[in-house]
Amino acid sequence: MFDAALLPLQRRLLASPGRYFAARGVRADQITLVGCAIGLAAAGAAALGLYWLAFLGLAFNRLADGLDGAVARETGPSDRGAFLDITLDFVFYAGFPLGFVLADPGANALAGAVLIASFILSGTSFLAFAVIAAKRGLSADDYPTKGIFYLGGLTEGAETIAVFALFCLFPAAFPWLALIFALACAITGVTRLVTAWHVFGTEPFSARKTGGKTRVFPNENL
Repeated sequence: MFDAALLPLQRRLLASPGRYFAARGVRADQITLVGCAIGLAAAGAAALGLYWLAFLGLAFNRLADGLDGAVARETGPSDRGAFLDITLDFVFYAGFPLGFVLADPGANALAGAVLIASFILSGTSFLAFAVIAAKRGLSADDYPTKGIFYLGGLTEGAETIAVFALFCLFPAAFPWLALIFALACAITGVTRLVTAWHVFGTEPFSARKTGGKTRVFPNENL
């Protein structure tokens, strides 16, 4: 919900570090992989009850997630980089709450399972929309530099990370926090399904250029 508004600030803050690492030959893909490893280590820390360490790993994982994009903008984005970025983000999103489930299965297992299931709904609807949007030449005005089409929703990256931080700060509240956020993710998934139903429901579509971008409109001859 807030990602589009926060993205310009993130780019400004990370532009200088991105130039620094790019000038020294660090590749965006390397940062992505290291960031994922840190995120999974943070999940492991949560599983051991080291919630302060999990919080620290969460912060560094998100820093890496922004920094890889800053480096890519300096060196040139790639399809491989876009694939790695979104795939490993979802690996981290599933792995982090799993750490809290392993820390206290009796209290957290059900809520954690519901949360991860809600991630599957919101995540698959997001990715499936991106696939069809790419096929039709759609572009997302709010995320013009992203490697794939980004369909927003009630729960996006910023909200997810905020809730993960709350998990670390208030681990005893994990079950309630997870269930509340699972409901928000389910709402996001349903709204994406409804959006896809309407956007992709009219055939055929024709593509034309507007403002230098390819847009897709219903065929006016129908």
